[in-house]
Amino acid sequence: MLNNITPIISTFNEAPNIRRVLNALSWAREILVIDSFSTDDTLEICAEFDNVRVVQNAYKGPTDQSNFGLAQEIKTDWVLSMDADYIVTQELENELANLSPSEPVKGFEIGFKYLIKGKILRGSLYPPRTALYRHEFAHYRRDGHTQRVVIDGLVVSLKNKLHHDDRKPYSRWLASQRKYASQEADKLKGVNWKTLSWPDRLRYWGLAPLAIIPYTLIFKGLALNGMPGLEYTWQRVVAEVYLQKARFDLKLAPRKRG
Repeated sequence: MLNNITPIISTFNEAPNIRRVLNALSWAREILVIDSFSTDDTLEICAEFDNVRVVQNAYKGPTDQSNFGLAQEIKTDWVLSMDADYIVTQELENELANLSPSEPVKGFEIGFKYLIKGKILRGSLYPPRTALYRHEFAHYRRDGHTQRVVIDGLVVSLKNKLHHDDRKPYSRWLASQRKYASQEADKLKGVNWKTLSWPDRLRYWGLAPLAIIPYTLIFKGLALNGMPGLEYTWQRVVAEVYLQKARFDLKLAPRKRG
């Protein structure tokens, strides 16, 4: 089935990651890169790969960018939607090669193994996502700071996982978390907590920063990963603290008078 899959990757200044990602996609006839006018070496690296086609589009948000990608000419029935720090492992490639989905199946959910500085963690809070799907049955909608694909049809799970391995500078990660926190705070504003998932309920009640530490280090076993496990736990605590600060700022913001 590999010849019937087009990976689609959104990029902006992904020079620390993109070569590793593209090297793991040598099996693809064409890779579609949707670039938000990168100013680093991202485009030069993409040009090294004969199977990469770059289309540039001004970034208006992940939902618009993903839907823009689906609107391009795609020569295969299936797309593999990827961030620029997702690595297709050999095991996952083999599974994709042997897929023969029945007609009702329109998408596949894929889980993740999270890496810190190239080291695989025992677990993470990163959720599975529907990343492989028939593009004619798909569109994206906004979900907090990210986007979620809506599939018109049956979605099943794959056995093997993608690797999430982001090696951009920590300062870039911090800047992203500040932006994401504001968007997640907007998502939680005014909702009924009974409609939320349990992780979002903990965020709603302001308990997530405290719950993260025992959950990741003990329940997920990251204490056994040493420094990479501690670094991941610290990242998640920082992200949750940013979210609570953004929610607090929203509550203090002066209300607009109609």
